[in-house]
Amino acid sequence: MAVDPRKVVRRLYEEVWNQRKLETVSELIAPTHALNDPHLAGSAVGPEAYKGIVARFIAAFPDLRFSVEDFITEKNKVVACWTFSGTHKREYRGVPPTNKKISFDGVTVNHVSNGKIIESFVTMDYFSLMQQLGVLPSSVEKSFRSAIPGD
Repeated sequence: MAVDPRKVVRRLYEEVWNQRKLETVSELIAPTHALNDPHLAGSAVGPEAYKGIVARFIAAFPDLRFSVEDFITEKNKVVACWTFSGTHKREYRGVPPTNKKISFDGVTVNHVSNGKIIESFVTMDYFSLMQQLGVLPSSVEKSFRSAIPGD
């Protein structure tokens, strides 16, 4: 019986990210899974690499929560439009803990085959995250936004 790709991706956000059930990663992520994220250094292939990424985020933002605003599905592709929120309690990417509550948006395109996610493409508002952590001053955003026609 075929597994609904949307259910696979929903479990990833609910069980792995929100409920911290890292043991579920191996059920959902294929051994050859490639995580394509321009903000990650190096390769992220397979369930163990994915668990490592989840663990780093949970360490830095222990109360993190993914709220999936929308799922768009076509055949074996599931697009998740999400909001990430949490409190910065430990070091993240060299930024010492700020205790700031953060929230930013992102989109992940997941390719699902035989009940497992085989590839993911992530884009997120990393600029907003770094600004909320105090790495980028608000003047950078104002300068950036003023360069966009119509803003």
